[in-house]
Amino acid sequence: MTDYRWARLTPEDTPAWSDLCNHLAVVDGTEEFLSAEDLAEELAAPHHDPAIDTWAVWDGGQMVGFGAAFVPVTPDHEGKGRGYLGGGVHQDHRGRGLGTELLDRLEDRALALLGERHPGRSAYLSAGGGLEGSSARELLTDRGFSLDRYWNLLSRPVGDEPAVPDLDGIELISPGPEHEEAVLLAHNLAFQDHYGSGPTTPEGWHDHWTSRSARPEVSTIAVARGGEVDGWREGEVLAYIMVGQWVDRQAYVNLVGTVPHARGRGVAAAALSRTLGLAARSGRYDLIELDVDSDSPTGATRLYEKVGFTLKHQTASMRRTVPGG
Repeated sequence: MTDYRWARLTPEDTPAWSDLCNHLAVVDGTEEFLSAEDLAEELAAPHHDPAIDTWAVWDGGQMVGFGAAFVPVTPDHEGKGRGYLGGGVHQDHRGRGLGTELLDRLEDRALALLGERHPGRSAYLSAGGGLEGSSARELLTDRGFSLDRYWNLLSRPVGDEPAVPDLDGIELISPGPEHEEAVLLAHNLAFQDHYGSGPTTPEGWHDHWTSRSARPEVSTIAVARGGEVDGWREGEVLAYIMVGQWVDRQAYVNLVGTVPHARGRGVAAAALSRTLGLAARSGRYDLIELDVDSDSPTGATRLYEKVGFTLKHQTASMRRTVPGG
């Protein structure tokens, strides 16, 4: 360990950080590729201070490990504080204690943030467990984390365009800047009953909405039209399909949601079908992917399978209740 240099992540480090992330995406099979520009945005995210919330491990001029702790300022839907730990170690430098040391430092920081932002609340730490048999899952299990949730990565070729059904009283459109607040409202309503989720702040939403990866031109929102219909307000966003892009020729569905009082009417399915058609007609994508909670309360996996998505791989998230939580 004495040969390694420990430092904080800075904007100047993003090229080396990107190299490490993309190495991990291949060797760990997660395919979570990130550019230096994407990572620079992560460093500038609201409610996150890289000068105290992150670590980078260097072997000479090569970054061989990194970690970041993040604690949302809002609790989850059960009123619990959430601490998220992320990071990784280069394959050639595993088995030397770097992962353990990173977790020590990240857990300390996350616990401090939980104490500051959610004093007195029950709380937990969460981290990605990767694919079955991953070294991350083994390390986290040894640290007292347990399997919490499985996530299915679903994939679909872009080509054929599914039919988009007409929905009475609903207009399907691509979101513009003027829809930012309305989609945030819909998002917080849609996810208020989802495991581990909590309200997104306007600052965090704006950061997501304006990110360089966002692709509003192939995203879709379902907007209520025609006055008061079935309790929907004129102009209310009932469902949304938000698309991003991190890999050339691949689209990724970041968020899918339907407000509770519009579920069961095929609104999200129609919006997703429109997005698939937009992606096909754009000529810019060969593949579209998304992750879904395997135990989603809305039965989302069935929706995606109906429009041609198939399982690519499954990852897990790990959780540990913090002392006193």
